[in-house]
Amino acid sequence: MEETHPTINEKAPQFSAQAFHNNQITNVNLASYQGKWVVLVFYPADFTFICPTELGDLADKYPEFQQIGCEVLSVSTDTAFVHKAWWDNSETIKKIRFPMVADPTGKICKSYGTYIKEEGLSLRGTFVVDPDGVLKAYELHDNSIGRSSAELLRKVKAAQFVREHGGEVCPANWQPGSSTLKPGLDLVGKI
Repeated sequence: MEETHPTINEKAPQFSAQAFHNNQITNVNLASYQGKWVVLVFYPADFTFICPTELGDLADKYPEFQQIGCEVLSVSTDTAFVHKAWWDNSETIKKIRFPMVADPTGKICKSYGTYIKEEGLSLRGTFVVDPDGVLKAYELHDNSIGRSSAELLRKVKAAQFVREHGGEVCPANWQPGSSTLKPGLDLVGKI
């Protein structure tokens, strides 16, 4: 398969896959989330070291994502059965209430540009998809660098604000209620 990378402001790559969710194996289809914000969180593998810290942090913030109309899907190259075994054996992972998507062939990871061919694993990748299925933000990390779900939540809120307030943009460290900017010639050289 030829390596691809998603493009900002274009449709996010679609997929359908098994997932472990609510203590059962289900099918997840990205298209079924049309009309909602979606965050895809790719990680290398279950039963590892940084991954449970990230997913535990995300599980703690999951109610906040739901409150702003955003669904979270975690994705690794493990099977849904391995996700279940991890969930059964880890108190941290047992907190997860979002779908844990299984991508054992690496097809989803490849379509998002996170697949590490030599290892059969994913890089740490985070993708924010708007209600129209359009990719609004993403980041890729070396697998030794953990991510912050608080920052991810801030990014989603900023993307939502920009969508709702056309013409305004969110500066660095923007939080809801903070000042925004309206780009124009009057701001050039004055920031």
